[in-house]
Amino acid sequence: MIAKTPLPPYYAVIFTSIKTGSNTGYEQMAVRMAELAQQQPGYLGMESAREETGITISYWESLEAIRHWKNNSEHLLAQETGKAQWYEAYKTRICLVERDYGFKKEEHS
Repeated sequence: MIAKTPLPPYYAVIFTSIKTGSNTGYEQMAVRMAELAQQQPGYLGMESAREETGITISYWESLEAIRHWKNNSEHLLAQETGKAQWYEAYKTRICLVERDYGFKKEEHS
């Protein structure tokens, strides 16, 4: 699903990862992090895809909202577990979205 974001400017956090072979608890934690992110002030939406490389993009109103999310105690635990168990490598990028546009095919009755 494509996140419904407001008019720019807003921020995107792009989390790209390569997993190890260990998946124990990963799916449950990913679901919990998505639920928890949605409860954070300044959260705007999320998109995620996983094949060999996983990419999750979350959208935020401000850098302050991103800092609060990064420092959430439950999120910090997930980050540490990811480093110790689930991820071979990851990269986080924070971007200012200055412009966006899109297309959606209209359904005809």
